[in-house]
Amino acid sequence: MSADRVEVENVNHPGQSSRVDAAKYGAIRTLMLSALPAAEPGMTTDHIKDAIRPDLPQDLFPQGKTLGWWVKCVQLDLEAKGAMVRLPTKPLSFLRT
Repeated sequence: MSADRVEVENVNHPGQSSRVDAAKYGAIRTLMLSALPAAEPGMTTDHIKDAIRPDLPQDLFPQGKTLGWWVKCVQLDLEAKGAMVRLPTKPLSFLRT
C-alpha cells in the first residue's frame, strides 16, 4: 500500500475496505477525536463539522470543500475500529470510546 493512502473500513459493510488520501484522513481523524466527547450527549455530525472547521488545514481543505464527505468517511472507519460509537438518538450523536 502506498504511503500516501490509508485503508479505511466501513461499519455498515464489514470486511470491505477502501483506500483514501492519508493526509486528509489523518487531519480529519485527529480533529474529530479531539473534538468528540467521551460522555453523553455526544455530538451530531453537524456539531462535529462546526467544531473542526476552524482548525482545518487550508492546504488540504480549501474553504472546507469536501468536509462532509471526509467527516462521514472517518466516522464510519472509527466506528468500525471501535474508536467511536453512535448513540440511538435522532439526529444521530457520536461519542469517543
